[in-house]
Amino acid sequence: MTTTTSGGTATPGMNAEEALQSTALEPQTLKYLFDALRYPVNGGELAQACKRVQTDAAMLPTERMGRILQAMKRRDAQAALLRWERMDLRRLPALVLYEGQWLVAERSDEAPADDAQESMTLNNGLAPALVVPSRSLSGSWVLWLRTHSEERLSAPEAFRSPAARLVLGELLVSKRWLLDVLSATLVVNLLAVASSLFALQVYDRVVPTLAYPTLWALVAGMAIVLTLDWLLKLIRTRVLDGVAREVDLAVSQRVYEHLLELRLDTRPRSVGTLAAQINGLETARSFFSSSIVFALTDLPFAMMFIAFIGLIGGAIGWVYLGMLPVALGLGWLAQYRLRTLYREEMHRGTERHGLLVDTIQGIETVQASNSGWRFAEYWQAASRSIADFAIKSRLLTSITMNSTATLGQLAYVLAIIVGVGLIEAGQLTVGGLIASTILGGRVIAPVAQSVQILAQWQQVREALEMVNRLLMTATRRREQQALLLTDGAPDRLQIEGLRFSYPQAPVLRLNIASLSFKAGDRVLLLGPVGSGKSTLLKVAAGLYQPSEGRVRLGTAEMREIDAQIVAEHVAYLAQDVHLFRGTLRSNLIMGSHVNDSRLLQVIELLGIDKISADNPRGLDMEISEGGAGLSGGQRQLVGLARVCLNQPRIWLLDEPTASLDNEAEARAIGALQRLVSPQDIVLIATHRPSLLPLANRVVVMRRGEVLIDGPPETVLASSGGAVKGGQA
Repeated sequence: MTTTTSGGTATPGMNAEEALQSTALEPQTLKYLFDALRYPVNGGELAQACKRVQTDAAMLPTERMGRILQAMKRRDAQAALLRWERMDLRRLPALVLYEGQWLVAERSDEAPADDAQESMTLNNGLAPALVVPSRSLSGSWVLWLRTHSEERLSAPEAFRSPAARLVLGELLVSKRWLLDVLSATLVVNLLAVASSLFALQVYDRVVPTLAYPTLWALVAGMAIVLTLDWLLKLIRTRVLDGVAREVDLAVSQRVYEHLLELRLDTRPRSVGTLAAQINGLETARSFFSSSIVFALTDLPFAMMFIAFIGLIGGAIGWVYLGMLPVALGLGWLAQYRLRTLYREEMHRGTERHGLLVDTIQGIETVQASNSGWRFAEYWQAASRSIADFAIKSRLLTSITMNSTATLGQLAYVLAIIVGVGLIEAGQLTVGGLIASTILGGRVIAPVAQSVQILAQWQQVREALEMVNRLLMTATRRREQQALLLTDGAPDRLQIEGLRFSYPQAPVLRLNIASLSFKAGDRVLLLGPVGSGKSTLLKVAAGLYQPSEGRVRLGTAEMREIDAQIVAEHVAYLAQDVHLFRGTLRSNLIMGSHVNDSRLLQVIELLGIDKISADNPRGLDMEISEGGAGLSGGQRQLVGLARVCLNQPRIWLLDEPTASLDNEAEARAIGALQRLVSPQDIVLIATHRPSLLPLANRVVVMRRGEVLIDGPPETVLASSGGAVKGGQA
């Protein structure tokens, strides 16, 4: 096949880089890809966008795809370019550059005659599909498209969503409070009828005859009614506040515990986004515990008041009955516009919250690079965007509420007009007219509140979607999973058919057919940056779940073992050690239960006692969030001490001495040699040649695969010594 260039002609002899930059993205091929991805686009718009972009100068395929999407005014997709060997085939379909043109690659059930391995179908959207073995695509470029379109929750779905079920479930754990609130509301609304009857009796009986004894009797009765009304409303408020408190405690605890169990490979990458998702729970809780209670109590009584108005004022009841659907319809229409405004406002708010968290965590870098002005511009732009959306939503809400209030006043005027006609006809008294208008106010008030609730619902729905994204994020163990409680310490760690990639990412980070570690192994993981060493340790620690394959701890698969048992035998030290607000002692022991003798031994071996030597509080010296005030080396020593105090059977250490000077590194190596027992398994990812004396085995990795595995002297000899610096 020939290569179609940006100008529409083939260029023989073109090198690989020129072909990559010049090969066109044909509209029929893109349409086939978009259809396969269920990413709706207009065929005519796509053809026009491709025609406009293909005439530009040569550019990378990602840039070309970006311009095509931009020309169609689509911002909900992003392209990535990678080699076929690094492609996670579960992320297909994608575009592959094959024989000079971009084709859509999909997995095929058909096996080619000359190859028994997995086959792929290649399609350009016009010609019949071509079936090729997967290995024939080795070395080819892949253009992968990630779409960001999200399905919005409908109102019924929102009520059935995990977040809504969580809140409603806790609200309805005990239904006694609901009965109490309903009873109190029923009595309060019946007492409201007494106010209108008071006016009816005063204007029809007291005023014409000036019967003061009757007036004082009615006043005494109203005093009792008002006192009872005040007490019942107070009781109702106290009951709702108590329920809200209990729901807050239960729901927040459930969500926080879910957060603690999140799989690290599936959690949101932005800390600000994660925090915003949790904060969205408060909005949902407030809505369900107050607004829905209102809908079940006050709103239904609007119809009761209309019935009473009909009994007292006759045709006046039709006035308020006619205004009711108009007011509700007004709120229903307003919510559709508010949906978009609240969605954008919350999205920008999440971005700003993330910027705030990033700035606080990286304030030293911001000041050192003198880039504060740039971050201030980002903050100002986000704040301006939020303010604009907030103003629009408040304006629309205000218009809706003012319109509802105007409808109430209009209903009052119409009620007076109709009432005057009834009085003239002798069908109504003045007292009856006044009583009807008093009850009319009790009709409009809950209707106005219902309009506000319809507007608030859009904000709640967005909050529910944020919380749902958190609750639907996978956890380390399946819900209701019967976990294994294994006896004895594991004597081996096995990896079988391991493939790993991050969710919604096409790059295969690990691809290891088999790797086994037995008791007594001291293994150094070597390789260049990005070779998969750290990812392998996280998978081995159970922090990341394999996309395919399994990790065995002893004879059992790790994900089937109770997390407490795994933590008992496996300890992991991250590259970046995080310290928490508290004391040095609390940061050392964390979840461990160790005696003081063991604690002092580890502190002395690692030289941590020097950290607290100058502080009068010793081990109780205060530590700030993130360990601010301690150097990177000091934080790393604290992290290493945590692992040593756990006394694990399997040690997983990621760059344990990267931030240490020579003296501290020597102490750390000495501590490991003394504290690691002969039956322990130790895996160390490092670039430091000084750790080679610890090892009886070296594993060299590149691009997520194992290149060499053997004794140090054999690996060093076969690699020409390049492994010493971790550059293999």
